[in-house]
Amino acid sequence: MQHKILIVDDDENICELLRLYLEKDGFETVVANDGQKAVEFATKYSPDLILLDIMLPVLDGWQVCREIRKTSDTPIIMLTAKGETFDKILGLELGADDYVSKPFDTKEVIARIKAVLRRSNDNDKQNQVKEVRYDKLRINLTNYELVVNGTAIDTPPKELELIYHLASNPNRVYTRDQLLDEVWGFDYYGDSRTVDVHVKRLREKLENVSEEWSLKTVWGVGYKFEVK
Repeated sequence: MQHKILIVDDDENICELLRLYLEKDGFETVVANDGQKAVEFATKYSPDLILLDIMLPVLDGWQVCREIRKTSDTPIIMLTAKGETFDKILGLELGADDYVSKPFDTKEVIARIKAVLRRSNDNDKQNQVKEVRYDKLRINLTNYELVVNGTAIDTPPKELELIYHLASNPNRVYTRDQLLDEVWGFDYYGDSRTVDVHVKRLREKLENVSEEWSLKTVWGVGYKFEVK
């Protein structure tokens, strides 16, 4: 996916330099030369990251950061000629994600952008609700909740993790060893009968709930969550 970067600086030469390097590296860019435009463009273009200079006309970088943080958690990297610790701390307290002092190396800026985007993406994934739904079945791994036919069923954590793992990969066959590795973890020193016991208990909760899915045994191989 092509990420969109909003470049905010009143120096048009710096904007052009960053635009050229970023687009060469596969990024899409939008440029704003004052603080008011920066706030407007942050809303209008929904960038994936903002490169924000501090010394700007109309609204300075601190004001821009405050305004954007009222409605958005878009990653912000501050760009400034000032290198004092106070400025760095203030920027981070206002919600900036990183800080690059001028004069900067464009390769470093791009590396910082990629690092911040990776962190942001990881956080988004962590904050996503882990849930799968099928007919008369809801498995929520965030709240560790199994709802069958509209009723919450008391389910031990490993049983819920097992059915979530299978239901998240419908029609895929897993061997018992694969399930031990992927659900219990490589440091689990159990044997394959552990999986069988957990599947048996899950079947007691899920048997004949719906004709659209079922927890199936694949003889001689393992188990799968079959969706018709």
